[in-house]
Amino acid sequence: MDYKRILTVQDISCVGQCSLTVALPILSACGLETAILPSAVLSTHTAGFTGYTFRDLTDDMPAIKAHWEKENIRFSAIYTGYLGSAKQIEYVKDMLASLGTTDFVSIVDPVMADNGKLYPGFDADFVECMKTLAFGADYIVPNITEACFLTGTEYRTEYDDKYINDLLGKLISAGAKNIILTGVSYRPGKTGVVVCDGEKTDYYEHRLISKGCHGTGDVYTSAFVGALMAGKTPLDAARIAADFTVLCIENTHGDEKHWYGVKFEPVLGEIISMINA
Repeated sequence: MDYKRILTVQDISCVGQCSLTVALPILSACGLETAILPSAVLSTHTAGFTGYTFRDLTDDMPAIKAHWEKENIRFSAIYTGYLGSAKQIEYVKDMLASLGTTDFVSIVDPVMADNGKLYPGFDADFVECMKTLAFGADYIVPNITEACFLTGTEYRTEYDDKYINDLLGKLISAGAKNIILTGVSYRPGKTGVVVCDGEKTDYYEHRLISKGCHGTGDVYTSAFVGALMAGKTPLDAARIAADFTVLCIENTHGDEKHWYGVKFEPVLGEIISMINA
């Protein structure tokens, strides 16, 4: 496997096992040189903690990019997670256009919504700006809610394969190249991921763990990107990411004190084994 350098752009929650503190170790474990560009620094994540600190790093992004260009630093892939503003999205789009190698791959996790609602601080204007980033990427990794916002589709908690296929069709028509749609559940006790390249659609089903954990979306996308850039097909990468995420949740259940994230570190070796299998 070629030794590849990947850049991931998202915030740092110093405590809480999400965003960059998840992406960096998982991508590194997958054998990738991992560079980071923090969009913000928080003392903790915002789900369940109060009084957290927050420092916006938006204005630092152009100078960092300029320094990289001066040093002729390029990346085999850029993977974006949580971006806090339309201004950050525009800066990232500029990086995607200028910092890639000849075989460059872009992966966008359009982190902005779940359970039918946008996250606090996001509005319709942000969604429109996110569309310009997501539909220009080689891969997008939305959940169903995010896919609905990207396509103007009514969100449903109950659906069938026609609803999902229509949603995929709208994403492709809007410009999506490869879609990894997460959280697709067709029957009780099961969930899964749909992988679509515009011509072929595959579905990988796995066990649904009813009690969710913070940061699992970041674990999933980081594992998917790591496996993909390690040479796995999109479907195999999606499968590995799903299996690894379930393993992380299983490793966390039963520890009531660990409510703020998943204990992925003790099972980090498993993703290495999955990739090398």
